[in-house]
Amino acid sequence: MSMTMSEKILAKASNKKSSEAGEIVMANIDVAMTHDLTGPLSVESFKKIGTEKVWDPSKIVIPFDHQVPADSLEAANNHIFMREFVKEQKIENFYDVYEGVCHQILPEFGHVVPGEVIVGTDSHTCTHGALGAFATGIGSTDMAMVFSTGELWFKVPETIRFNIEGTLKENVYAKDVILNIIGQIGADGATYKACEFAGSTVADMTVSDRMVLCNMAIEMGGKTGLVEPDEKTLNYVKARSNKPYEIFKTDLDSPSLEIMDIDVGNLEPQVACPHNVDNVKPVSEVDKEIDQVFLGSCTNGRISDLRQAAKILKGNKIANGVRMLVIPASKEVYTKALNEGLMNIFVDSGALVCNPCCGPCLGGHVGLIGPGEVSLSTSNRNFKGRQGSPDGEVYLSSAAVAAASAIEGRITLPK
Repeated sequence: MSMTMSEKILAKASNKKSSEAGEIVMANIDVAMTHDLTGPLSVESFKKIGTEKVWDPSKIVIPFDHQVPADSLEAANNHIFMREFVKEQKIENFYDVYEGVCHQILPEFGHVVPGEVIVGTDSHTCTHGALGAFATGIGSTDMAMVFSTGELWFKVPETIRFNIEGTLKENVYAKDVILNIIGQIGADGATYKACEFAGSTVADMTVSDRMVLCNMAIEMGGKTGLVEPDEKTLNYVKARSNKPYEIFKTDLDSPSLEIMDIDVGNLEPQVACPHNVDNVKPVSEVDKEIDQVFLGSCTNGRISDLRQAAKILKGNKIANGVRMLVIPASKEVYTKALNEGLMNIFVDSGALVCNPCCGPCLGGHVGLIGPGEVSLSTSNRNFKGRQGSPDGEVYLSSAAVAAASAIEGRITLPK
């Protein structure tokens, strides 16, 4: 029987020979992630169930990333509450305020390998599909059931496979590719579908680039994002994990598979305009003064993004009246940037460098914008109030466009 990647992974996880789109399966969970913001509700719900012990403390990962260091008494109490849960349940994979954003540190620390089912109480858990896993966001009460049983039900999704071809022009990156796709099919164009990214363009991309694509699958309604494992995937996994894994690939004659061809050979840098991610235009068509630039997040806070920005910022100054926040996605990224001298470039240009965390991405504790202010961000959402005031505006772009715009004081193309 011909099946997609998602169908094969969910069949294996539910101890079945096959599964098909639309079927309900009860799948065994390989990795369950919750963090400091959604974790307390997950734990409270778990305790209400009455289960004394989690099903497997070695398969639960708890990072602190949304409000770190604690920015309020409520946040401090949440941290205490979660630390007590970690100690009580002997959770083996706990990452306190030092390590960085959950979707970056899970693959960095080897928690993600091909063929797994990964759930997290964060919608951008789909990022991990870049390594060939079925990864998706769930609610806190669903996570309580996972904590108790190690299982969760899924409706097997249909698959839309984006066959991406063409060599990207200079200063065009994975972020531009995924923004363009979302702009084409809309915020609900892939609702509850597995979004596969394939083709020669994706084959040429690094694992970090593929994470960008999968990270934003949710922004077009997707259940998950996926890239078939190749040599790059396996090299990344082998360097970071000793877990066993199984590689699954899509049969192109699968009944539930839809293929969409995308040509990116002439693609220009893209920007998502307020207040929806699918409101996408070429940067050349957007002329907007900005107050803030945010370089970071689980979408574009990796070392490749920092390198792109530093190359543009080197020897230049951020425009008067513009503040730029640089927030590496993890301690590993931060350390690499330090060792390569990138932090000196950022500071010399006038940027603020912060500790690894989510930053302003979810209206967090640093870098909020006020009424009437405009933010250009490398993150993944630009909804009203996403980075502070609902009377502000958020635009989304690549790291290169963000850096060039910081220098000019308005949204612009890199020179």
